[in-house]
Amino acid sequence: MTLTQRLTSALALTLAFCLSAVIATAQESRGPLRIEITEGVIEPLPFAVPNFVPETEGSAEIAQQISRVVASDLAGTGLFREIGSEAFISNISSFDAPVQYPDWRAINAQALITGAVSVSSSGQVNVKFRLFDVFSGQEMGEGLQLGGTTNSWRRLAHKVADTVYSRITGEGPYFDSRVVFVSESGPKDARQKRLAIMDYDGANVQYLTDSSSIVLAPRFSPNGDRVLYTSYETGFPQIYVLDVGSVQRRALGDQPGTMTFAPRFGPDGTTVVYSLETGGNTDIYRMNLSTGERVRLTNAPSIETAPSFSPDGSQIVFESDRSGAPQLYVMSANGGEAQRVSFGPGRYGTPVWSPRGDYIAFTKQNQGRFHIGVMRTDGSEERLLTASFLDEGPTWAPNGRVIMFMRETAGSGGAVSLYSVDISGRNLRQVTTPGAASDPAWSPLLP
Repeated sequence: MTLTQRLTSALALTLAFCLSAVIATAQESRGPLRIEITEGVIEPLPFAVPNFVPETEGSAEIAQQISRVVASDLAGTGLFREIGSEAFISNISSFDAPVQYPDWRAINAQALITGAVSVSSSGQVNVKFRLFDVFSGQEMGEGLQLGGTTNSWRRLAHKVADTVYSRITGEGPYFDSRVVFVSESGPKDARQKRLAIMDYDGANVQYLTDSSSIVLAPRFSPNGDRVLYTSYETGFPQIYVLDVGSVQRRALGDQPGTMTFAPRFGPDGTTVVYSLETGGNTDIYRMNLSTGERVRLTNAPSIETAPSFSPDGSQIVFESDRSGAPQLYVMSANGGEAQRVSFGPGRYGTPVWSPRGDYIAFTKQNQGRFHIGVMRTDGSEERLLTASFLDEGPTWAPNGRVIMFMRETAGSGGAVSLYSVDISGRNLRQVTTPGAASDPAWSPLLP
């Protein structure tokens, strides 16, 4: 059994919400690594990433930077554990040199990533890399070569890590993606909020709006070129569409004076669902962005909000208090009768359909605590992943395995930060941002 097959089998069971896993020790150094789902926690897979070999003058620094980002991406998943260079017996001085497998087995490296970097006089960066299963003594797939500019070296590193991650786990990649969020500053009673965008790991932060008005709930389009968000610059909530490249924006075409909020794109990028309040009543509407045609999808005296399409565009999950407290409901994308899918104790909100279509993430409030949770699309197999003073606003990684959300700590000076967690409930991590941050939305994989 290959390294990919061994780890993929374990991950598939983990995604089905098996409680835990341990890695069994290989029966002998040449024997296969076995991952058995039993009890406890997943023991991360040990891997080594020697500094990539610089093949041209002046490429040493960028080669080292790329290898460090690759290692950070993999270790950050919680599924892998990096073996530090101080433990290395062998060094990789040539990309094409044979791998000394006994030296890497001796330090228990089960996966080895090697690479080389060259930089041309015009500033073009070329990265090539290889992945080895140390215990079987085999290369996993063919080596790959990527190219870009010196300004895009981090993206090249993320692409390398994505390839390694997918080959070993069998899951889709997600490192080469971005997150749009609300950057917050100032005291809590006079908070300034503006839209910002960053790499998934918090690097390369750029600001998309100024802090002249409050902005909320940014949401990416399916190809990541546009962002929907709600702004209070006119004194009441109104939805805007912003082009990420040009930072040009326009208001969604509703009548002035109406309150529109909680928008999301449909899977085809031409449709938006959102909440509209008029006459004291809040319902869900669908709009064609090209024609401005608007269709009312709900018609109830309750508050209907936070709609999210299924990946195939056939259904919408949303939040409603029609039962007396906020719960989650699923209806056809054309409206009509809705089926309640949340039945546990507490209040449910901000549902988001997984990009794989298998789960719905949500915020739950119960007994004075907030949680991020997931459930099957019919409401079964509910699982709470976090618990704190205030956790809310989940967003899915492109591969449907990791969720990012906002967490606020208790007290008048409570900090607002972004966190991520695996859908098994493991690997809770804070995402580094320049300051306070909220309302994250994960992009699809970058083209």
